[in-house]
Amino acid sequence: MSTYHFRADQNADADALIFLFHGTGGDENQFFDLAGQLLPGARRVAPRGDVSEGGALRYFRRTGEGVYDMADLAKRTAAMTDFVRDQIGSSRPARVLGLGYSNGANILASVQFAAPDLFDATMLMHPLIPFAPPPADFQNRKVLITAGRRDPIAPAGATQALADYFTASGAATTLFWHEGGHELRGEELSAIQAFL
Repeated sequence: MSTYHFRADQNADADALIFLFHGTGGDENQFFDLAGQLLPGARRVAPRGDVSEGGALRYFRRTGEGVYDMADLAKRTAAMTDFVRDQIGSSRPARVLGLGYSNGANILASVQFAAPDLFDATMLMHPLIPFAPPPADFQNRKVLITAGRRDPIAPAGATQALADYFTASGAATTLFWHEGGHELRGEELSAIQAFL
């Protein structure tokens, strides 16, 4: 990643490292301060998406709403996986976490499919995975998915299918619904805090 926001809070030996992935139109600052409140003292790494869609930053290309450029997704997933491994380094912290919203949740999930060993726990807010993920082993991993029941971008059926995939793959999976759409709500943040 050419641009990312990093802060260790003067604690290079922090027992938690969290990666933060913004939504379409956000940037590396979108969840940075929030993560500091949720996990005081944790190392935080927030990469900026390097794909522009009409000026809005994203992590991979799409050809329409919910229609992904799969070749581009594969290429950028491989690059993000390498980036995450490099940031973890040789002395892995006790917990490696990921948090992503919308397009950020999608790239985070795609990295998980490619490298199930990277993250101990992930928080996927309003993800949309419009394809069948590959078989993977998520034993001893935790996944929280938050979603809106009336989300026009990430339909409830696709969200449930993703949760079922993680459960069937061995992850301790929690699915949290609110009654709204694609927007983030306060009760989601409460669910994330409880999950952490």
